[in-house]
Amino acid sequence: MAFAGVDYFLIDSSFTEDELLVRRSTREFVEARVVPLIKDAYNNAQFPMELIPELGRMGFFGANLQGYGCAGVSNVEYGLMMQELERADSGLRSFVSVQGALVMYPIHAFGSEEQKERWLPQLATGQAIGCFGLTEPDFGSNPSGMKTKARRDGDGWILDGEKTWITNGSLADVALVWARTEDGIRGFLVEKGTPGFSTTDLHGKLSMRASVTSSLSMANCRVPASAMLPGAKGLKGALACLTQARFGIGWGVLGAAMECYEVARQYVILRKQFNDRPLASHQLVQEKLANMISEITKAQLLALHAGRVKDQGKLEAAHVSMLKRNNVAIALDCARIARDLLGANGIMDDYPIMRHLCNLETVKTYEGTDHIHTLVIGERVTGVAAYR
Repeated sequence: MAFAGVDYFLIDSSFTEDELLVRRSTREFVEARVVPLIKDAYNNAQFPMELIPELGRMGFFGANLQGYGCAGVSNVEYGLMMQELERADSGLRSFVSVQGALVMYPIHAFGSEEQKERWLPQLATGQAIGCFGLTEPDFGSNPSGMKTKARRDGDGWILDGEKTWITNGSLADVALVWARTEDGIRGFLVEKGTPGFSTTDLHGKLSMRASVTSSLSMANCRVPASAMLPGAKGLKGALACLTQARFGIGWGVLGAAMECYEVARQYVILRKQFNDRPLASHQLVQEKLANMISEITKAQLLALHAGRVKDQGKLEAAHVSMLKRNNVAIALDCARIARDLLGANGIMDDYPIMRHLCNLETVKTYEGTDHIHTLVIGERVTGVAAYR
């Protein structure tokens, strides 16, 4: 059955007509173009490359950025896009998030006019793909310990180091690589084919299989001075990008939670056991559904308020940590409960439950683990940092 949405508490009444139109057009795109192929893409561990031009035409890449061919939608509209894309698969939303929040946003916010004019229109249409190189083999939750270095060499820079767990890595035409310099951590745009720059894909993933994950290697990799983002100085620039992406995650996982809930709800109504009674007639089943819809509703309200606050220019990184931490947790719980309600069928790929469950295990960890976001919130309410 086509997805009709999940709105227990009349939250749709809080959206504008434009916001509902954005959600509807994204939902229709997902139903028509993504749902028919995402199961095979996940099973075959392949990203559906044929969707990239269509994602660009729909305006999903860098949708909440202004100018340079970007759609310029509100942050609530952007969140609704992410919600509908992740309802199909976290890997698809991740592709779009990386392109927009982790590559286009920093170029838009910190890049030179030359960098903006060269890359943003191409990235907005999907003619060019980008990736974000921050995480290293030895430094994930502690990016300040990065070993990748950039040293001046005449009128350019020489980069040396390794990055890993990089979404879109081997697909990317340009990689935003963060490296330590004498003046602190800076971001560099490294183009595909640059001598000394190479990528290798990570295989054997049991999660995010419809997503390309790579390692990046820079060995005596020379880039021109114009490759540096002039406005990003220190680790704050990289972390600002992650804040943008985490906002999209907080909305996106709602889509996965909604899908799991609705599949389970329909299943228990139709499935009959014990004297030909539907599973939905049993108290324990209704309790699980009640818990799911309650948590989804609270997460919807949190995401909506975060979007409104972001549109007012008041959303802070610590706010986004609460959004990401809470909504990923409830999405994972919903996926697990749905798997339970479907019994043995819950592990079959005829249903999307196990795929979402596996994907969400990764989403809980990447772009700030649950533990790191817990400490961000803890620091905000106590004034005491407890990261070490």
